[in-house]
Amino acid sequence: MQRKEHLDPLAIGLLLTCCAFWGFQQVLVKATLPEMAPIFMAGVRFAGAAAVLWLWCKWRGVPLWERDGSLWPGLLAGALFSMEFICLFSGLQFTAASRITVFLYTSPLWAALVLPWFIKSERLSKVQWLGLLLAFIAVGFTLRQGFIGGQTSQQHWGDLLGIGGAIAWALTTVVLRTTRLTKLGPEKLLFYQVSVSAVALPVLSQALGEVWNWNLSPFAIGSLLLQTVVGAFASYLAWVWLLGRYPATKMGSFALTTPLFALLFGALWLGEAVTVELLGALAMVGLGITLVNRRRG
Repeated sequence: MQRKEHLDPLAIGLLLTCCAFWGFQQVLVKATLPEMAPIFMAGVRFAGAAAVLWLWCKWRGVPLWERDGSLWPGLLAGALFSMEFICLFSGLQFTAASRITVFLYTSPLWAALVLPWFIKSERLSKVQWLGLLLAFIAVGFTLRQGFIGGQTSQQHWGDLLGIGGAIAWALTTVVLRTTRLTKLGPEKLLFYQVSVSAVALPVLSQALGEVWNWNLSPFAIGSLLLQTVVGAFASYLAWVWLLGRYPATKMGSFALTTPLFALLFGALWLGEAVTVELLGALAMVGLGITLVNRRRG
């Protein structure tokens, strides 16, 4: 598998398409929460995605069950992937879709902190450390707002879960970059993640006592289909394919457009407030990630 050092037009087009849908998807999930418990919804989504991916691989003749030494890192990646969506879907109960997406997409910053411990070429320069500092100041300021919203406000729980999801996503990236998983095709990489989630999330949902409501409206059914086929299958397959061929840090810059799309869709559909503080935080995080991804002179 030949890796490229820079993003070409194909990569840019795929990244922007994925990010636009992911920004819309966060809003879609929040709009569906009144009919489906969060972990239950995520479990159904990934069970459907695992089934679709298995059919895709069967049709394409992609082997999923051969022994290649990837089982344990694959299960670890799947567990971290599950944790990301546990945090995201749970957090959407407490805070705005646009707000949690800003926290979730700090993932490249956490990855930049961890990757140098495993890959020497990912070590940060002084300018990159400055970028991290600016971004984390913005995150801290925005997180503080959630804690001063009053004793009855639960927004801070959504904020913290968004950060937890970002860390889990970053650790998933580290596992994908530093283990035998680098030698796998995108289908098997994604299959590890969605299949582990398909097993773990329903078990967790039952343990938490969530109500499994199957009496769904046409809207909720359509939402699940979009989340499953486009979100959990097609867009993630494209992301994993890109991750195997292009630099993770440069992809992270484009991933930051997702909060912009989430802000737009959240305001238009759910009437979520787009505050100056939130836009400022997003701008500072964007600047920080840009500096982190800056090539060394």
